[in-house]
Amino acid sequence: MMELKRLTTEYVDFEDRIRLTGEASAGERVVLWLPQRLLQRMLPVLLGWLEPQAGQAPHTEVLQGFAQQAARAELPLQAPVTAEAGSAGWLVHSVDITQTPQAVRLTFCDAAGRAATVTLATKPLRQWLNIVHDAYSKAEWPQGVWPEWVREGAASNGQSDVVLH
Repeated sequence: MMELKRLTTEYVDFEDRIRLTGEASAGERVVLWLPQRLLQRMLPVLLGWLEPQAGQAPHTEVLQGFAQQAARAELPLQAPVTAEAGSAGWLVHSVDITQTPQAVRLTFCDAAGRAATVTLATKPLRQWLNIVHDAYSKAEWPQGVWPEWVREGAASNGQSDVVLH
């Protein structure tokens, strides 16, 4: 199983899928294709994991929005991860999500048993969710899975056409 340290996430119009290009610590690269249907099932779990992070404050939605906007603002600019000739690639058939109080671990699996994992603490998860939301917007996929506190931060930012890493 490959442990990914960096991801580049982008919507590919021709495929009508989100492409994750990942890099492991030893430099190996992998291309993972995420279909909308799988994302529609995965996102509520990830968004639900963030809810207790904001606590039980009376204005939880507002606090979530602030945290989401702060994560977007703190996203570092980096060169994209690019696939090399001969890089492994597959259509993701399932995602196993392991949750701890500190992080979530996503294990992307294909039908043949190959797997790649990425572990995201709160801020990196928020940043990745912002990127995935931007890809959803570019794809013109239904926004119903996204809570208002994610959609508001994206609308005020205006970076929906930028590929983020």
